[in-house]
Amino acid sequence: MMTTEKLQNHLKHVESRIREAAIRSGRAPDAIQLVAVTKTQSVETLEKAYAAGVRTVGENRVQELLAKWPSFEDRFEWHIIGHLQSNKVKYIIDKVALIHSVDSLKLAQEISRQAIKIGKVMPVLIQVNPAEEETKFGLSSSEVELLVREAALLPGIKIQGLMTIAPFVEDEGLLRQVFSEMRQIFDHLKEVSIQGVEMKYLSMGMTHDFEIAIEEGATMVRIGSGLFGERQ
Repeated sequence: MMTTEKLQNHLKHVESRIREAAIRSGRAPDAIQLVAVTKTQSVETLEKAYAAGVRTVGENRVQELLAKWPSFEDRFEWHIIGHLQSNKVKYIIDKVALIHSVDSLKLAQEISRQAIKIGKVMPVLIQVNPAEEETKFGLSSSEVELLVREAALLPGIKIQGLMTIAPFVEDEGLLRQVFSEMRQIFDHLKEVSIQGVEMKYLSMGMTHDFEIAIEEGATMVRIGSGLFGERQ
């Protein structure tokens, strides 16, 4: 059973690894934001996470976020990190601080519509699938700039960066290639300076590969099992 103390130890260990990877890549450790992935975790476990010092959580599924949100509301900063269907946007638009997984103009348009209704500007990341894995959502590298330019014209939405889920492999060379390609796209979009676009977050790296992701330029990492243990 996960105790608050155990969670606190896991958090310290992960933060220490983030710090070391940041220093290795010549960056300040506080330039990397940790998002605790709370998929399948109970409200009780989230209470322990809060007590341990976790403040930003990422949920994969809208239904799970809606079930947990009333117990915490604004005590956590909530992110949606999983695939988001257009018809679910209206349920979370007032609850989340960042949507990581915008992968189509249709979804961006719906976020824009729902954000305008509540007078909000919704920060979003564009999801990229540079390895073009069929099992994953996200745009190919060549499609990213067009969607960024189209979505940037929408009111009520603010593009703040990119997100990817790297292949789940042991091959460090392949992981570096994927993360490096993401960093190049990120830097390119910074350079072309599209109005209304702020390339602030590069969300990449999970429990098995976050140190490599940081070394290759990640500014945000999403850690689940590294904090909470392997999911049952």
